[in-house]
Amino acid sequence: MSSVIVRIQSHEAHYPRAVTTCVYRDPFAGFIEAFPWDTAPKYLLRDRDAIYGSQFQQRVESMGIEEVLSAPRSPWQNAFVERIIGSIRRDCLDHVVVLNDHHLKRILTSYFNYYHHWRTHLSLGMDSPESRSVQSPVLGKVVQFPEVGGLHHHYERLAA
Repeated sequence: MSSVIVRIQSHEAHYPRAVTTCVYRDPFAGFIEAFPWDTAPKYLLRDRDAIYGSQFQQRVESMGIEEVLSAPRSPWQNAFVERIIGSIRRDCLDHVVVLNDHHLKRILTSYFNYYHHWRTHLSLGMDSPESRSVQSPVLGKVVQFPEVGGLHHHYERLAA
């Protein structure tokens, strides 16, 4: 079991390192890592999974976060998270065999680095969440760099 946290306005997706199979013991561990006290969001849109018990709800409330619950069996009400989960599956996990929790963490960390720095997003004007400059042809030839273990690539101009 893993968690993905998405900041909607910036298209930032977080895969908390503290969260893997231990999420059932403390689902809040990854939430604290992704959003420390000074950067906590105003709202938390989540589904009605039983993992979010009273302890989780009390911690969220103590951070001043308002919980918004989606209707039962209504994934379209949480379209941003459904979209990122679909992207993770299509762009990454459908193409690898995950051996264990450590391997999954390594793959997802690499994928999120690619997602934030290189993957283009139509809603961001074909830019990535962490914007990058356009490279002039005078900088040299285009060189390919592997990302996510070679599943994806990014391209940069390098002087000869």
